[in-house]
Amino acid sequence: MRQTICIVSLLVSALWVGTAAQAGNVALGKAKSEEAACVSCHGADGVKGLDASYPILAGQHPDFIARALTDYKTGRRKNAVMSGMAAALSKQDIENLAAYYASLPGPLGVIKR
Repeated sequence: MRQTICIVSLLVSALWVGTAAQAGNVALGKAKSEEAACVSCHGADGVKGLDASYPILAGQHPDFIARALTDYKTGRRKNAVMSGMAAALSKQDIENLAAYYASLPGPLGVIKR
């Protein structure tokens, strides 16, 4: 019984470490944001983009950014420009972009009442 518990614990730990290893790389995300032309619409700082109607990316949660990009890529989220941009991104590119934009200081916050 103890041996089974140890084996299961090791397997769960290995899966967790494997998932953590897939976390995004901020430096690679910054490079990809320039290469993929994210900066042309969302701005170099992820705040001041080409148009005020474009979303602020700086300071967003990385899982939100990753989900949005994945949804654009798969077509679950509809936007001709973003679907085209996301189509060329790998899963790791998406994780890197999410880590980069989440690392930037942004004006978004929680209003406390």
